[in-house]
This record gives sequence, structure tokens and C-alpha cells, in this order.
Amino acid sequence: MRRNRIEEVSNVLKIHSQVCEEEVERLLDDYFKGHTVPIANSAQVLKSLRKLYPSVPNDLLFKCYNRRFMEAAALRKKVEETAKKEEKQDEECLDRRWAEKIKTLVGKSTREVAYFAARDLEFAINDEKTLAEVRERTKGVVYTRFPPEPNGFLHIGHAKAIRFNFMAAKVLGGKCYLRYDDTNPEKESREFINSIQENVRWLGYEPFKITHASEYFGEIYELAVKLIKAGKAYICEQSSTELQEFRKAARPSPYRERSPSESLRIFEEMRMGKHPEGKYCLRLKIDYKHANPTLRDPVAYRVKYTPHPHTGNKWVVYPTYDFTHCINDSLESITYSLCTLEFEIRRDLYYWILNALGLYKPFVWEYSRLNISHNLLSKRKLTKLVEKGIVKGWDDPRLLTIQGLARRGYTPEAINEFCDVISVTRRGNETVIGVNVLEQCVRKDLEGKAPRVMAVLQPLRLILVDVPEDFVVTYDIPRHPKNPSLGVRSIRLTKNVFIERDDFREEDHPEFYGLSVGKTFVLKHTKMTFECVGYTKDGSNVAEVHARITKKGCTTDELKRLKGHIHFISASEAIECETRLYEHLFTVENPSELPDFLTAINPISLRNITSSLIHRDLLNSKPGDRFQFERLGYFSVDIDSKEDRKVFNRIVPLCEKERRKALN
Repeated sequence: MRRNRIEEVSNVLKIHSQVCEEEVERLLDDYFKGHTVPIANSAQVLKSLRKLYPSVPNDLLFKCYNRRFMEAAALRKKVEETAKKEEKQDEECLDRRWAEKIKTLVGKSTREVAYFAARDLEFAINDEKTLAEVRERTKGVVYTRFPPEPNGFLHIGHAKAIRFNFMAAKVLGGKCYLRYDDTNPEKESREFINSIQENVRWLGYEPFKITHASEYFGEIYELAVKLIKAGKAYICEQSSTELQEFRKAARPSPYRERSPSESLRIFEEMRMGKHPEGKYCLRLKIDYKHANPTLRDPVAYRVKYTPHPHTGNKWVVYPTYDFTHCINDSLESITYSLCTLEFEIRRDLYYWILNALGLYKPFVWEYSRLNISHNLLSKRKLTKLVEKGIVKGWDDPRLLTIQGLARRGYTPEAINEFCDVISVTRRGNETVIGVNVLEQCVRKDLEGKAPRVMAVLQPLRLILVDVPEDFVVTYDIPRHPKNPSLGVRSIRLTKNVFIERDDFREEDHPEFYGLSVGKTFVLKHTKMTFECVGYTKDGSNVAEVHARITKKGCTTDELKRLKGHIHFISASEAIECETRLYEHLFTVENPSELPDFLTAINPISLRNITSSLIHRDLLNSKPGDRFQFERLGYFSVDIDSKEDRKVFNRIVPLCEKERRKALN
């Protein structure tokens, strides 16, 4: 029907040489069927209209179509502005201006800032006496803390938490603790403790004070005794399995009504090491059938005979993380307890403990956990990758651990910029940030400070057939096109040079800007043009390419007209090295959603090239030095490097725009 109508109108238009604007409008009404003009692919739509209505003058058709297009664009802009306004009103988030928002919290009670909370809890409010005592103790200084458990290595999710806490303190003129919540000696070690401290400082932060939860064990033990005496805690003898089953079924422990005096006696015996692990535990007496499972009489203390990495054998009873964390926050007068959303369900328990003990209650605010595409940040899953040998340790450059990122060549500035870009929100823990956002941050950082060098990943010999054997031209070029402070470097053009194997094809293609027989090209920085005149093969592989000089001393305009600008290294200056090219570790965007994330491992996440070539000047480079290999990407010297053989990690390739630009 629509096609018939189009043909009918088109035939009418052919009869009349003068087409009025109203007729074209009716024609467009029929074509769009009451829908707005699509914003995308407008040129293609207009092309289709001209094909359907060949008798309509182009200028008239464009005029009518463009009017509708502008109306649709204005409507879309209005819709987007409305959506942004609503999002700004509805979303509880701390974006780039989180520091300014958090300033409004200073000096206010929890009730006054409840709009920042997911829900308001009456027992989370401090009375005026407690607030006055805290103000006197802190002298009005704001305190935050970064509180890692020293049972693993930090990753980029921790970097986000570090920046949030330290920057909040900085903006508010406050101080930030680095506190180890070291409540489980079975999983903690001195190696983790040292690594965390090194990571925090590498990222550029200096803690106001470094503390351990274990330093407060004496006070925490006395507070547990206080709860037992008040009838708010009891000793339970259920096994771990039975305890979990009862809590899940919302059933009371058979030991729930044990007397405080008996619980005190057993608790003291536990402290003295008179009972084996697993026989007894101290549980909080809250509400065994509460809708929030964290409040179903959780465990507060248990016996562990593993030596503690910080306190040694001083203690054999250890408080749980949930019992310790809130008490530590209170004892250190933390102003803002900032944590990720998976802890939101524990907020009730956090405040119940502090309320039951009559302690100061910090303000708790949860934000979205960081998830990055094609990666995992779960400590348990990362451990599995390491233990199964899928990656080569916690500093494997494919992992987003701080150590892995540093080894790959990421800079602290790039990681901090990434944290600023993604910001801090309450959008849920399911949001996945594209890894390309992180990659672009490191490109942006290195673009301004990474020296340029020429390297060849997969060498192919190029011979200039029209010059003598001793032909040499030396060029002094800037190490960085926009940063003269980095100085200059010297390169040579000789009869024998090496180019990238991918820059030559036996059969040319219109979209290929490299070398093929008969094509003219430029060797970067030489101000010469060359013509590819032939090649030889060794079996099925091209062994060498032949070229001749077609013009010397070319002007900038002449060089710009040519698409193919090829990087090279003179054979007399080339040194062999190893390059490691990294791709995504997983083939799917969100491997954590899979039943078995190991099925999505990318088999080509690492490609080792052992015969790459670098300029001999790079033999002086040190592990951690970063460079831009022209047209190839950003690379960093790996710790596996030796004095006479360097190993380079590709940090990131050049983005697509830079890749295309590099050929011109």
C-alpha cells in the first residue's frame, strides 16, 4: 500500500513541472507515517528520499526534510535534558563534585544528612553529649580511613576506595588513616601488609596514621565482656555447619538462654586457650528470626591458634570482622565510614553493636563496587587464576591488581584519573565499566610525557637498491613532538633497514597504506619518498623488500599527500628484544556472570614476540621506563629485562584515531 501511494504521488509530480512545498510535506507525512525523523543516518535517509521521488527538486526536498530533521533534533535535545535533570534529582551519587557534597555533612548530625543514606536508622543517631565528646576529641577535624583486610593484594577497586577516602579527607581539611582490619590470622600475612602500604604510597597517598585492628584487641575484648554482662551476647556450642543451618532457618540456638555468668566463664577460658577451635563461639543476642540475616545472632568471637602476623601468639580468641570494624571506626573517631554497597545489609549490625555498647556512631555511606569489563576483581576468583597457573602471579600484567597494573606500565596518575572519571555512585554493584575507559586514561597521561622511539615488533628487511653499501643519513628528531624538555634523539637511514612485516603486502588493497610493489611511501622522519620495486621470498614467506629513493628533501605538503608513513630501524642500530602484547584476559564482558568463569579465558591474552627490534639507545632503559613505540602503542620495560636483552610490556595500543593518524 505504501509503495503504491509513493508511486501515485511520484507520477503526479512528474506531470506538474512546478512542485509546491505543501505537496512535498504531504509526501513526507506519508513516508514517515507520523514518526519523527531519525537523527542517525540522516544522509542515508535523504538519499533514499531522493531515489524514491526523483521528480522533486533537490533543494525543495532538502528544505522540507531539513525542517523536520531540526525539529526532531530539538525534541531529542529536550528529552535528553529532561532525562539528565531527572537523573540529577533522583540519583544519590557523589560525582566529580563529591568533595563539595561531602562538605555539607561537616558538623551535621546523622538525621540531618539522612538524604545521603539508603535508609535512616533511628539507632544510628548520636545524642548531643556523644557528639560534643567527639568534637572535643577531634577538635573538629574530619577523619576517614582506608581499612583493607591484609589477606590479599590490592586491585583497582581498592584504588577507587583509596582515592575516595584520602581525597575526602584532603578536601575537608581532615586526615585519613590506613587501618588494617586484621581479624583472621589464618589468611593474613606480613607480605600482604607490606604490599598494601607500598601500593597506597605508590598511588600518591601518605596516611595520617597506620593502625591495625589487632592493636585494639584488648579494648574490643572488654567490650565483648560488657555485652555478655548485659545479656546481649552468649556462648554457643553449635558446630559451624549447624550454626549456619539454624541461622538460615531463623531458628534459635539451643544455648541462647545460657546465663551471662556461665558465658563469661567460658569466654575467659577461651581467651586462656583452654578450649579447641570450633568448640565454642561468642554470639550476639539480637534477633534470631530477623528479616535481615546479618542480625540473626551473628558470631562475634572464635578461637584460632594460628599466630597473628602483627600480634604473634598474644591472642587465641579473635573478634570477627563485623564485630571489629564498627568498633574500630568508633574508637578512631572516624567521621565518614565509606564502603561499597555489598556492606549495606550490614549497616544495621554496624549500628546495633555501637548502640548496644553506647559508643560514638560514625556516618556510614555505601557506594557502588567497581566492575571492569573483561576482568575480575573478586579476591577469591583472582586467587583461583593464580593458583591454577592461568596467570603468572599477582603481578601478572593481565590482572588489574595494583602490582599488575604497575608492572604493565600504568601510572598512578592514570589510575587516579580513571577513579575521577568513573566517580562514586549508588547505581548498584552490577554496573560494568568498559575497560576502554581505563585504557584511555593511561593514553591521555602518557601522551604528554612518554618519549617517542621507533621499534619493530615483527621485522622485515627493507633494502634500498639505489644507494651504496656505506650509505648513511643521520637525523636529529625530538624525543617528544610537544615536549622539548625531553631533548632529541638521533636515528640513521642506511641501505639496510627493518620495517614492520605487517606494513608490506604482496597484493595491494585500496585501504592499505603500507608497501606494495609500485607504491610510493615515506620512511618516517627522513623527508624522502620511496617506491617499492620488488621483493624476494624464502619459501612461502617474504624474506626482504626492495625499494628505491624517488625524491629527497620533500616539503611538508608533499609528504602530507602520501598516506603511507612507515616507521623503521636501521640494521646498524637494531637490537633484539622481547615484546609482550596483552589483550583482554576474558573473551566476555562480564565473566563473573558465568557459572564457570574459567571457560571464558582468552587463549591469546598474551602474545610473546622474541625477535622484536629496538633502537640500541634503549639498552640504557630501566624497569618501569615507559615509551611510545611510534605507530604501535605505549610500552614499558619489564622487570624480567637483563642488561643486554630487554623485555617490553605493551601497556596499551594506540587508539584507532591515533593508529590512522600514524599512517599519514
